Amino acid sequence: MMPIEWRQIATLAAKEFRDRMRNRWVLAVALVFTVFSLVISYFGGAEQGTLGPRSIEFVITSLVSLVIYLIPLIALLLGFDAIVGERERGSLELLLALPLTRLELLLGKYLGLAAALTLSTLAGFALMAVLLYRQFGWPGLYQYLGFMLSSTLLGLAFLSLAMLVSVVSRERTRASGLSIALWFGFVLVFDLLLLGLLVAGGGEFGGDVLGYLLLLNPTDVFRILNVFSLDQLRGLPGLASIMPPALANLWLMGGAMLAWIVAPLALATWRFRT
Repeated sequence: MMPIEWRQIATLAAKEFRDRMRNRWVLAVALVFTVFSLVISYFGGAEQGTLGPRSIEFVITSLVSLVIYLIPLIALLLGFDAIVGERERGSLELLLALPLTRLELLLGKYLGLAAALTLSTLAGFALMAVLLYRQFGWPGLYQYLGFMLSSTLLGLAFLSLAMLVSVVSRERTRASGLSIALWFGFVLVFDLLLLGLLVAGGGEFGGDVLGYLLLLNPTDVFRILNVFSLDQLRGLPGLASIMPPALANLWLMGGAMLAWIVAPLALATWRFRT
């Protein structure tokens, strides 16, 4: 096996990142996150007759749904044509003719897109972090920074899935269709299926089995990291009844999210080499 040339990877990653900066992609996504986070945090309690963030738990819980719907979709749209797009344009053969291995090409593409996605996510939530620090101090900011980190990891996980889709697809239209199907499957359908199993089993199909099945969905891992770990919500009977105590382990859930980043990218690498 040839040694990996990290300089080649860095050059390709920098090009991908510059392309996203040049077409204002990072700015657009950051603005979307900034606007939505401010609106949800400050007007989320309007039905109860209050404005503004009531607590850091309320803010994070409100933003979790926003992240689960938007970040996976953005990441999939960002990366679904990374490889198949080059193939359709006829530039993939040209890139592979350079002193560049397939692994280096894939990693360069991924790291450049990951840098753009990470920057847009962190920039989009940065203003809210400043406001929460002024209202809740360091304890609130610490929890919110954890939310920002887990949001970034969720985006990287779906970006890895997008790279896998891009590698296995022969046409951009098929890649886009698969990406949309993945979004529907993980964000909308997966939890409904588990709920159907729970209801069909009369409540017997629950407990540890249901809890550990949630690890098969990166959006559920993200939700557990940001909801089940909060002290205010951890004591709720309904939530505690279906969550194994082991899932309250921050390192376990963080490892599960990292696995969702590494596994699809490793599979994409294997498929791209064959």
